Amino acid sequence: MHPHIMLDAPGKCPLCGMTLESVANTTSDDTHGKHSNHIGMIADFRKRFYVVLVLTVPTMLLSQMIQHWLKIRISFPGSEYVLLALSSVIFFYGGWPFLKGLVNEAKAKNPGMMFLIGFAITVAYIYSVAIVFGLHGMDFFWELATLILIMLLGHWIEMKSVAGASRELELLVQLMPAEAHKITGQVMAEVKTDTLNTGDLILIKPGEKVAADGIITDGETYLNESMLTGESKPVQKVKGDKVIAGSINGNGAIKVTVSHGAKDSYLSQVIKLVQDAQNAKSNTQLLADKAAKWLTIIALLAGITTFLYWYLTGQSLAFAMERMVTVIVICCPHALGLAVPLVVAKSTALSAKNGLLIKNRTAFENARKITTIVFDKTGTLTVGKFQVSKIVSLQKEFSENEIIRLASALEQKSEHPIATGILQKIKDLSITIPETENFNAITGKGVEATVEGKKILVVSPGYLKENNLAIPEGFTANDTETVVFVIVNNALAGYIALSDEIRPESAEAIKTLKENNIKSILLTGDNSKVAKSVSDTLSMDSFIAEVLPHQKLEKIKELQNKGEFVAMTGDGVNDAPALAIADVGIAVGSGSDIAAETAGIVLVNSNPKDIVSLILFGKATYRKMIQNLIWATGYNVIALPLAAGVLYKQGILLSPAAGAVLMTVSTVVVAINAGFLKVKK
Repeated sequence: MHPHIMLDAPGKCPLCGMTLESVANTTSDDTHGKHSNHIGMIADFRKRFYVVLVLTVPTMLLSQMIQHWLKIRISFPGSEYVLLALSSVIFFYGGWPFLKGLVNEAKAKNPGMMFLIGFAITVAYIYSVAIVFGLHGMDFFWELATLILIMLLGHWIEMKSVAGASRELELLVQLMPAEAHKITGQVMAEVKTDTLNTGDLILIKPGEKVAADGIITDGETYLNESMLTGESKPVQKVKGDKVIAGSINGNGAIKVTVSHGAKDSYLSQVIKLVQDAQNAKSNTQLLADKAAKWLTIIALLAGITTFLYWYLTGQSLAFAMERMVTVIVICCPHALGLAVPLVVAKSTALSAKNGLLIKNRTAFENARKITTIVFDKTGTLTVGKFQVSKIVSLQKEFSENEIIRLASALEQKSEHPIATGILQKIKDLSITIPETENFNAITGKGVEATVEGKKILVVSPGYLKENNLAIPEGFTANDTETVVFVIVNNALAGYIALSDEIRPESAEAIKTLKENNIKSILLTGDNSKVAKSVSDTLSMDSFIAEVLPHQKLEKIKELQNKGEFVAMTGDGVNDAPALAIADVGIAVGSGSDIAAETAGIVLVNSNPKDIVSLILFGKATYRKMIQNLIWATGYNVIALPLAAGVLYKQGILLSPAAGAVLMTVSTVVVAINAGFLKVKK
């Protein structure tokens, strides 16, 4: 994370030119070097602050105004030149970051915060030097010293406050171990993680981090994936299970076959998603950028206008200059430039740590507008692990084992939960799965293939209705069962019933949505009885059953036409059209595959509570942005008139130092407020 944020243009550091959005991008060696430089900047500002602090004390004691206030007299031959020397060191050494920023912004023809501060301290210094060499008036040396001192202090505090904005992303980067134990034949060697290729075999010892995405080929263990998915409990992993690079191994040693190299790992994809999201600007951020630009223009115009007003109405040159400097310092768009980017950096990195991957920032911010959320059933509201509860043969020539054996041949290549349930039953029965030919998927209805010379179909009840095939007499299935029918050579041979358990978290998620006045609708290709049972059990607002993927899109449109702001949750493959048309598309249950192109947001887990967390976090993020924008601009409404001297006749006047304090406080408040952003689970 970038431990120092100072605005060159709004949202950009003047010392390195990096934008706030890019400071979390710590994946390259080049950026790691910049990251180290930023750490050095904190130390540099701290050193400049202490040097200026030491020099400010004698500067103030030699000032005529301070002596008048303290009723003391310190004078000796050449004291004014000593004061000039001390102030010159303060100006050139302490004010160097601001002077450099002024030059950079002037060259870019893009005046911003650094231009304003650099301009203010330069005017104060040149005017004071002129006083020393004969111009009539009172110098600004003590105001100059305190102004630079406070600005250095403010930036130092701010750096430390801002340093945590994307620390979560840096922690993600650090999850990837530098080395791996590669096994070649009987030999194990230590290799760099980024040299691993697909098919390599690696050993993960107890307590180590998993070095690459892959599949366990030997051993079993529990993995801590909390920093990757937000899942707080260790997850059991056995032979054949996928593992994610960066997760922490428990007490078991495992051998893993690498699925792909480091650049294509889940962790790398997450980091890229976060970087893309941070670099993409939402409407709110574009608004803040425009406001910061205008505030810079207003600052310059207000400062010049204030100077001209006071000087032309008979006030001294010193008084008019002081008012101009104070107004310019007060109006610096520092806090405004940080208001939104800080929240962006914090929210995208923090959400990634909790398994909420933001691909589209506007979609994420729009989560606050959601009035209806449409849930896919299988794997989201339900566990998604179907278990065979019943096998029924409708022809004497087919036994129950034969029915499921033929069905398993078609399901062996599918990752659908129903297929997983059938294959698990085959494994339990120790039945050999036959080979298939001419395999074909019937969109939304099932699959067909040739097995041992027979034409086999495994289809849903909807297929029977569409093809005028009669539901067999005596067919029974309870409301929680999903049924697939097995057709052999155009004759109904039997059916398999599977049941899926409702997730224990689902009820709480739906309840929380209701409390936030968000409607929940179940949209599933399953039969009406199952859909009604799940909907009623969870007290959902309604359900829509027996719909094909292309029909889901139409259902989303219907809801939108009724004025609903719709979020759609799906697996990102079959539900792609619906995810694309929804106001907010949320791909769920993607696990280590986060290539859901049509979804604006990807949830690593299928936990419905994560969907609720996402919506509430989107609302909290937007609130933080608005709070920061209000604070960053609101204080100017009061401070600017006071700085300009509106209440001068009433004896109320802000000094340049007081203006610097107010500007600094507003910036630090914005930084700290962004730091309070949290994902509530």
